[in-house]
Amino acid sequence: MNASVRLSASSLRAHKRRFAGTFLAVFLGVAFLAGTLVMGDTLRASFDTMFGNATSGTDAVVRSADAITTPGESEGVREPVATDLVGTIEKVPGVEAAAPNIQGAGQLIGRNGDPIGGQGPPTLAGNWITDPELNAYRLAEGHAPRGPGEVVIDRGTAERGDLKIGDTTTLRTPDPVKVTVVGLATFGGEDGMAQVTFTGMTRADAEKYLTAAPGEAATIQVRAGPGVSQQELVDELTPVLPKGVEAITGQESAEENTDMISSQFLSVFTTLLLVFSGVALLVATFSIHNTFAIVVAQRTRENALLRALGASRRQVTVATLVEASAVAVIASAAGIAGGIGIAAGLQALFPAIGFPFPEGDLVISGLSMALPLAVGVVVCLGSALLPAVRAGRTAPLAALRETAVDTSGASRTRAVTGLALIALALGVTFTGVLASPSIWLAATGAVLALIAFVVLGPVASTTAVRVLGGPLDRLRGVTGGLARRNALRSPKRTAATASALMIGVAVVSLFTVFGASLKATMDQTVARSFAGDVAISTPSFGAGGSGLSPRLADAVQRLPEVDTAVGLGRGVAEVDGKGRALTVTDPAALERTFDLGEIRGSMNGLGTDGIAITENEAGKQHLKTGDKARLTFTDGRTQTFTVRAVYGRSELAGDYVITRDAWAPHRTQDADTLVAVSFKDGVGTDDGKAAVEKAAAQYGNPEVQTRDEYAQSAAGGIDMMLTLVYALLALAVLIALLGIANTLTLAIHERTRELGLLRAVGQTRSQLRAMVRWESILVAAFGTVGGLALGAFLGWVLVEASDGASDSAFAFAMPPLQLTVVALVGLTAGALAGLRPARRAARLDVLRAIATE
Repeated sequence: MNASVRLSASSLRAHKRRFAGTFLAVFLGVAFLAGTLVMGDTLRASFDTMFGNATSGTDAVVRSADAITTPGESEGVREPVATDLVGTIEKVPGVEAAAPNIQGAGQLIGRNGDPIGGQGPPTLAGNWITDPELNAYRLAEGHAPRGPGEVVIDRGTAERGDLKIGDTTTLRTPDPVKVTVVGLATFGGEDGMAQVTFTGMTRADAEKYLTAAPGEAATIQVRAGPGVSQQELVDELTPVLPKGVEAITGQESAEENTDMISSQFLSVFTTLLLVFSGVALLVATFSIHNTFAIVVAQRTRENALLRALGASRRQVTVATLVEASAVAVIASAAGIAGGIGIAAGLQALFPAIGFPFPEGDLVISGLSMALPLAVGVVVCLGSALLPAVRAGRTAPLAALRETAVDTSGASRTRAVTGLALIALALGVTFTGVLASPSIWLAATGAVLALIAFVVLGPVASTTAVRVLGGPLDRLRGVTGGLARRNALRSPKRTAATASALMIGVAVVSLFTVFGASLKATMDQTVARSFAGDVAISTPSFGAGGSGLSPRLADAVQRLPEVDTAVGLGRGVAEVDGKGRALTVTDPAALERTFDLGEIRGSMNGLGTDGIAITENEAGKQHLKTGDKARLTFTDGRTQTFTVRAVYGRSELAGDYVITRDAWAPHRTQDADTLVAVSFKDGVGTDDGKAAVEKAAAQYGNPEVQTRDEYAQSAAGGIDMMLTLVYALLALAVLIALLGIANTLTLAIHERTRELGLLRAVGQTRSQLRAMVRWESILVAAFGTVGGLALGAFLGWVLVEASDGASDSAFAFAMPPLQLTVVALVGLTAGALAGLRPARRAARLDVLRAIATE
């Protein structure tokens, strides 16, 4: 064992450059993983601290006990509590103070006329609680609101909207309200709660604009007297609260808020980063394996001499693994330090780009350090295991012969195995997405397809390089022909080098195809369902924004250019015990403006006790026209509705439709999410749109869009997602690029004598550089083409699996321009990867190179 360690140490000292690429691949993968874990822990701890500071004076929260949660939403909607309870609560022993917390949606307009926020995080408005210990916000400048129209806003919102104390602006509630900023506030010591906006009003204004009727609040905040713990306070409150109302501790409320942020953003954010860390490490695995495979092949005679001198197979294998372990531990340890640096950089970057995460020290847990270190070591050792075993099997007689060119990659066994895996992958995939829709089957098929590509790589590389490199003989003459032959000499090595880039390109192509398919789906949905001419809508990304005034549709309807204007509001209720979103609208106008497909029954006579549902939901609930459905609303009341219509399509209209009169007794803050407008015959789009914009300007100036603009706007979040994906995948492409460069560098070392002979017989330095660069481009072209094919297939699988798992019809789209850009980026990466090895090859001394053994 000691001899193996000494051999490994000697080899590492003598050949440090050989492992530079491996070191970088492990370092980058581990750094990304460690940075993700540290950043996630830091954000959770920062939000815990922020919510804890903000609610430190609140010892108990009184609220409705039940919440209705609709599919796809993590936070339920609760019934308001009566503000009359404040008097009862204040009489409870141990209570020092209590205050109602009225809260709703309210979106401020900035100095430039654009709404502030609303692209995901909520835009909140509420009453300014005068008790500073019960108020989560702290007044930093100015004074509290004292009269109608006076508001306090958080500093972050003021900065983004370029607003200051004394400014007058509009607050959408969703009806526009003229307000004057009289104070600026902080939340938990920060300028705001991430991107959430807050507007504090007088209690009278909050009741007027944010509730259906005076005397309602979202919660009641309670402060305990001296010596009373939070749990003791809750125990005292519980007996005096009416049925359906509960009390929880302030700590539980803060934890729920943190969990909500975690479930809605942090978990998604960290999961996304962890997925890309995994992709980066997978790409690194190919690069690491290739490095050790080449190094072992180059040291065949050296290992054979060791065997001839008495070294056992085990000693040679262990020596190789010790080298891998040393590289793994050093690179992983450096990667952990780099990960801490990445987390610190992200912590500084987010506020700089306008996303003010809470400040705080980095949280570095034992798991965040141990897991990346273990993953880095396991990935490196696992990648080096097969080359190490191969090194141990070197026969002593190999010291007496030249090393043969590796052609094992193109074996018939590998070809048969690869083809069998492809057949199995296609069979499982088609079963999972077409015959018997199953996400698990589709995912299994996708993984099998990836494995099949890797197994078949060495077999396919020979044909692929011949085809892709064919034009080089004509375009670059002897130089191009030599580059092609060099890429062909070791199919296994070429495939392993290209596989790293293939994985990166495949994931990029997968998201590109899926993003284009989502856009095509939205275009298809709008074209098929929306029969109007223009749309007035709220932001499509996330749940932010205040919505549109319910009075806007009536105002637009009165325009002489308009035939029909229908607003779509949103409500929630439990339908036979299951939370469902309701579309609140004029059903007759909805039928004229939207294509609802085949309708059984009538949309005209819903009244206050009728409901229309989609055919899909009718099947799930076992309902048909004339049947009864029980709806339980957030106010706790249950009402029986008669199914008076069953319609075919739900993409924009929703699955359940009721009238505004039916919703009115149960509403809280009423708002529309969309107003669809159809013009009268003979009215041009430009003239009609201008008239609608003029009318909408009186209701907070929401955006008016044509059908095409509405479809593009609805898909706007997809481009944002793809930008983030491409930025994260740049790391995987960088690691693949390092792998290609490292392979070529090691191959040049292997071919030193050959390169010297080429220079001796007349090859110029520029020709030698060109030969190495074109070899790099050929390897990259093979990886890029394979990645594009695999990514397009996986994109199709993801679209079809989503289609099977969803009630909506997904459209598959292949974006030629974007995929062409991906291909060019892959080829450019190959050209860049070949620059350094090409320069190094050109600098070889001819006589020394010829004399090299």
